[in-house]
Amino acid sequence: MSARQWARDLAMGTRYAFAGGREGWTRALLTAVGVGLGVALLLLTTAIPNALAERDRREEARSDHTIGQQEIPKADDTLMVLDADTTFRDVSVRGRLLEPEGPLAPLPPGVAEFPAAGEMVVSPALKELLASDDGRLLRERLDYRVVGTIGEQGLVGSQELAYFAGGKGLEKLLEGPASGARIDSFGNPDLASSDPWDPVLLLLVLVVFVVLLMPVAVFIAAAVRFGGERRDRRLAALRLVGSDSRMTRRIAAGEALAGSVLGLVLGTGFFLIGRELAATAEVFQVSVFPSYLNPSPLLAVLVALAVPAAAVLVTILALRGVVIEPLGVVRSAKPTRRRLWWRLLLPLGGLALLAPMVGQGDDGGNFNQYLVVGGVMLLLVGVTALLPWVVERVVARLGSGGIAWQLAVRRLQLSSGTAARMVNGIAVAVAGAIALQMLFAGVEGQYTQASRYDVSRAQMSVQVPDGDDPAAIAGKYRDTEGVRGLTALSDVYLGDRRGESESMAQLTVADCASLREVATLPSCRDGDVFAVRGSEYDSANDHLTEPGTTLWADPQDTLRSDDGWVSWTVPKDIRQAQPREDPTGYERGGILVTPAALPETLGAAASTEIFISLDLSVPDAYEHVRNTAARLDPTVEPMTWSGTESNERYATIRTGLSVGAACVLALIGASLLVSQLEQLRERRKLLSSLVAFGTRRRTLSLSVLWQTAIPIGLGLLLAATVGIALGAVLLRMTDTSVRVDWPSVLSMTGIGAGVVLVVTLLSLPPLWKLMRPEGLRTE
Repeated sequence: MSARQWARDLAMGTRYAFAGGREGWTRALLTAVGVGLGVALLLLTTAIPNALAERDRREEARSDHTIGQQEIPKADDTLMVLDADTTFRDVSVRGRLLEPEGPLAPLPPGVAEFPAAGEMVVSPALKELLASDDGRLLRERLDYRVVGTIGEQGLVGSQELAYFAGGKGLEKLLEGPASGARIDSFGNPDLASSDPWDPVLLLLVLVVFVVLLMPVAVFIAAAVRFGGERRDRRLAALRLVGSDSRMTRRIAAGEALAGSVLGLVLGTGFFLIGRELAATAEVFQVSVFPSYLNPSPLLAVLVALAVPAAAVLVTILALRGVVIEPLGVVRSAKPTRRRLWWRLLLPLGGLALLAPMVGQGDDGGNFNQYLVVGGVMLLLVGVTALLPWVVERVVARLGSGGIAWQLAVRRLQLSSGTAARMVNGIAVAVAGAIALQMLFAGVEGQYTQASRYDVSRAQMSVQVPDGDDPAAIAGKYRDTEGVRGLTALSDVYLGDRRGESESMAQLTVADCASLREVATLPSCRDGDVFAVRGSEYDSANDHLTEPGTTLWADPQDTLRSDDGWVSWTVPKDIRQAQPREDPTGYERGGILVTPAALPETLGAAASTEIFISLDLSVPDAYEHVRNTAARLDPTVEPMTWSGTESNERYATIRTGLSVGAACVLALIGASLLVSQLEQLRERRKLLSSLVAFGTRRRTLSLSVLWQTAIPIGLGLLLAATVGIALGAVLLRMTDTSVRVDWPSVLSMTGIGAGVVLVVTLLSLPPLWKLMRPEGLRTE
């Protein structure tokens, strides 16, 4: 067969698609919309690596820390920068205090000029929040006058909350707990992480990409077959005028090619529209600018070539089992029974590819990425191959029922393949999602664990800046709205000799109520001193708490300005106390001192931390505490405690899965709706005939619901089976015990069923419009 004849027949099919009147245009448009939705998501996926790289580049470009660099002396080109980050209702706010030390001080990216003291420039998202009613508490905390906005180059996302505020005397604040530095330029490439990824996290990334992209590919393959039954009847006319069967298939492929090319155009348009809308959205605190979403040229070309090629291939393969004759299409007769053996080869082949990596875990080296991708793809493609066979066998055995049930079952018996194609995409998505949820649940213990903080005793903690009165600061927090109680602990470390000591004793200063949070005391009043022996972490230094022992404090930490060391002798009336874990989970030892028993010279050397217990019934209790902290020192950010701690990369992958799954579910919903409308359009005359003979609309609506519910139920059951099998294999690959995460299985299948229910409800208005006797009118 010559290439010229192929090109001629494909071109004829293309003309046939656009010159076939309203029927041809409608089918081409439905195909184009379906393909376009898939192409838009594929283009978005190809743009993700560039978006992530651009976010990292901008984060590095605005870096203002000097990790690994020597301190810079004050000069005309230096700038003092202090961190002033905060959190507002679980959303991070990036803040910096700036003080230029000369006319050549470097400007931060995206900032036109330095704000003066008491002024700030903010990101557009933060400016909008501060101007809204929801930002009232944040306005109290960021008590600066807004004088400008930060440009795009200074932000990593369109919805990022960030500000730069002017300050004075920032160098002195660095002597306390404030984080910052003197810099002469922004950007530090050394901050880029070079830690290698462990194999399990790489496996998660690979599987996430395959699981998110497979439903898109499945839907594109289904979209090019929209209107298949009417198209085959039209092809019979071509046989009548002299074309042979092979030429007819090539013309049909050309018609699908036209729809796919138009789909590329629409998909590009959808992508450009979505790229602009992306700047207004934030998913799981991740946002981007439209300029980030530029697909890789090589990947974009690959999509542009692969989609039309897939359209031609799918059409040729689909018509191999169809005999198109001049007087009709044999497909309208009872089709031959589908064979099972070759359908089982796909999932079995996938298992064979994954089997060599079972038990590899973290210590067996990296997983073979080609085997992982190939194995997961074969297992998920196996769902699309098995589902038509399952639907055919089940509907063939369905018994009698009501009129709506009989109409639905008979329709499914005549076109089970069409029904299966409708739900293939969602079945693949659910199978992949179940496997991923099992994998995430199985390895979660490696990357997420319970934190050491006791959130039942405190929910926040804050450091008291050096030089401030701890009692006065604690009083400010105690009077804050929403604070139920607090524990203030001041710590100083004393050595067993002058100079460099071999042993150190921890000395904790607090009132009796606070000391009871860190030790079990027999009784307590101001002026008492206690020795805590047998601590899990500090038992080796118990000898330093013996009465009469002389301990020494570094003169640089005390009020003394000379080089003389300050000594303190353990009193003879020191009492014994039993260790107890403090709210941070630390079991401290050493010496506990009430304020009246501590010399003033040692009190100045103590660093104080306050543990805050909140009344969570008070709205925005966390925000009131943060506002108090900002009034006392804008560089101090209270720490919010959590009951769990997560690996940052693991959390990022899970967030990426959530964002991608949301996009895929939106695509699946839209694709199912388009597919449902196409099915209804093909059955317009049949529905009109039934209505003309007196069939109730309620009966026809129920029949359409059953036609969707039966294959969806079978598809979700098959998806759950394959998903559990794939999840079990992935868990064994990571050397993790197999455990079915039933809540995830049920939730994923429930989400899939919910998407179908919404699509069915949305298709009812067009259905009612088609159920009119006027639909029998023809030209």
